[in-house]
Amino acid sequence: MLGFGKLLSAQRDDVVYPGHPAVPDILPGALDIEWMPVVAGRGWVVFHRDRRIRTRPAELEIFASEGLKAVWFAGRKDLAPRQQLELALRHWGRLEREVVRLGPGPWALNLVDSGLRAVPLRR
Repeated sequence: MLGFGKLLSAQRDDVVYPGHPAVPDILPGALDIEWMPVVAGRGWVVFHRDRRIRTRPAELEIFASEGLKAVWFAGRKDLAPRQQLELALRHWGRLEREVVRLGPGPWALNLVDSGLRAVPLRR
């Protein structure tokens, strides 16, 4: 996801990624349990590709307790960073509306070619 973050950051000034100068406390390679509370605490939305981040007990606890907001690149095939960028930008307007509609976390959305879908967090 680092490649996607860098590409999106070049398009938008409100996007950061691990290692970005604006977030020295999130380093590339940080464990989920390290970066998730930081992202949630700042009210940011995280883009990810990890299928199990919403089901592992430690990560799920952070989702719930910290109010994490997440968008997962769903689908059967992994996308290259440029494909992820194109997909995100194509649905950016709807994504912004969903972020406002859903409000504070925790919540998760799947981003697929046809758009966005809310997904339940499993406990």
